[in-house]
Amino acid sequence: MFQGATALSLDAKGRLAIPARYRDALVSASGGQLVLTAHPHRCLLLYPAPAWEPIRDKVLAESGLNRQSAAIQRLLVGHACDETLDSAGRLLVSPELRQFAQFEKQVWFVGMGAHFEIWSDAGWRQQQEVFLGVGDQSLPPGLEDLAL
Repeated sequence: MFQGATALSLDAKGRLAIPARYRDALVSASGGQLVLTAHPHRCLLLYPAPAWEPIRDKVLAESGLNRQSAAIQRLLVGHACDETLDSAGRLLVSPELRQFAQFEKQVWFVGMGAHFEIWSDAGWRQQQEVFLGVGDQSLPPGLEDLAL
């Protein structure tokens, strides 16, 4: 299970050095095969390939004639890239995905259980402000009885 948020720097070639504490778990969960794709919230998603495949299949099972289904298919599957870590444990992020997610030098690598979200620094800060702005408002359905 992946959890935690870590600030990382993109190098000049658009590579991210995956922290060692995640690298081994990612490789063992994926056999070295990863999938990087876009998310509707303008971040990127990084999945071990075995965890991505059921999501991809479910998305593609929907009718491409339905506008909403087609749009999510184009976003998630259309941007999906098969990736592997290089010998130094770095992940290459394509220029198209870097542009989509509005990446600059610093990004945030955020564990979300079975996958990671990768956010631009500005996007991650905005997400934090959205959460903090919720304040005392009620929790979403299913989390009403959550005790921290």
